[in-house]
Amino acid sequence: MKTEFSLARLADPAIAEADKILRACVHCGFCTATCPTYVLLGDELDSPRGRIYLIKDMLEADRPAAAEEVKHLDRCLSCLSCMTTCPSGVHYMHLVDHARVHVEETYRRPWHQRLLRGLLVRVIPNPSLFRLASRGAALARPLAPLMERLGLAPFAAMLRLAPTRPLSAPAASGRVVAAEGVRRGRVALLSGCVQRVLSPEINAAAVRVLTRHGYEVVMPAGEGCCGSLTHHMGDEARALASARANVTAFAAELDGAGLDAILSTASGCGTTMKDYGFMLRTDPAFAAPAARVAAAVRDIGEFLYGLGDLRRRPVPSVTVAYQAPCSLQHGQKVVRQPKEVLARLGFVVRDAAEGHLCCGSAGVYNILQPELAGRLRDRKIANLEAVGADVIAAANIGCITQIAAGTARPVLHPIELIDWATGGPVPAACTHLDASPREVRTPAVAAT
Repeated sequence: MKTEFSLARLADPAIAEADKILRACVHCGFCTATCPTYVLLGDELDSPRGRIYLIKDMLEADRPAAAEEVKHLDRCLSCLSCMTTCPSGVHYMHLVDHARVHVEETYRRPWHQRLLRGLLVRVIPNPSLFRLASRGAALARPLAPLMERLGLAPFAAMLRLAPTRPLSAPAASGRVVAAEGVRRGRVALLSGCVQRVLSPEINAAAVRVLTRHGYEVVMPAGEGCCGSLTHHMGDEARALASARANVTAFAAELDGAGLDAILSTASGCGTTMKDYGFMLRTDPAFAAPAARVAAAVRDIGEFLYGLGDLRRRPVPSVTVAYQAPCSLQHGQKVVRQPKEVLARLGFVVRDAAEGHLCCGSAGVYNILQPELAGRLRDRKIANLEAVGADVIAAANIGCITQIAAGTARPVLHPIELIDWATGGPVPAACTHLDASPREVRTPAVAAT
């Protein structure tokens, strides 16, 4: 694609990067076939290729974002399926992230959008505040139909997504859990933000699996939200502040007692952390440590796959429908590893149709774009339930929450199943499957 940025504009590192990405696009349109919004809407402007044209026009003209451009950019899930499909290697993620920063800096949204987005970027990255806000949202849930009638569907979606059960107090960072037996290595684990109070059992299971296999686990003091939410909403200042805080915390462990890896149990967080080197590339104080931290980041399934055979105890005959989060399969290119770990442990793992399409969670997309998110969720659940599995496994808290809202089947993180099969407790949602005597299944995994 031909671009026409002036030399003065190209002196800006962000514009120079955008120019490089735009020039890589050859207009082939392969991306349209795998873009969830294009599949749903059939509108070229709701495809990656269409959005690339909008971004190019907006940035080349060096003008404020227009309402039409914002509409189509807001509809993008940042699922990155287009990057898996693209034969030219167009780095759409960096381009759309920059475009969103430009939107937030130059476009004044309607008051209700400003209010909602302001709440989300303040509440969700703060575990304690999220816990308190969830209580209020649960009480206000009956107001959701009224919100819809008033044309405030995103507020209604937020109330409906709020958990009705009391949430746990967030576990503190700055903890070290010793390895069982002979120490094999040392890893750091991101505690994160929402998952810390919404599903603390996920990281608890990860710690048990890691320590059971000889790894000391540290949750460094000062670590917290990865910055993914604010980053994808165009709030660059908050996103970079979160990134710097985590780089500081994890770099101190790398430089101190050392780490074999920095692990995340939320694939959306892992994708952003693996990009810290790019995000902070122009910061003289953080560019080098950010690159070191990013290079050490691994998804928990990716890391466990690299350990080879894990300790195994017999498990019941359980069939797992595997939902690959977009951030894992498209963002991190981790596709088969988590499935193979589950298969080695005796679970029968099956892929669902249209596994490349997003479930509609996408951070807070299911709040900001509830109609499209609902259609994607229903489509995803129909495909997953067609597999006929006992449980659904997804390695991202957003996917788990989104899918669980529309199915009666248990939706778990793979690490909870791995913990169960290597000596941990039976997941609460699987107690009905834990019958004795156990039938040990021959490991099986569907082709990718």
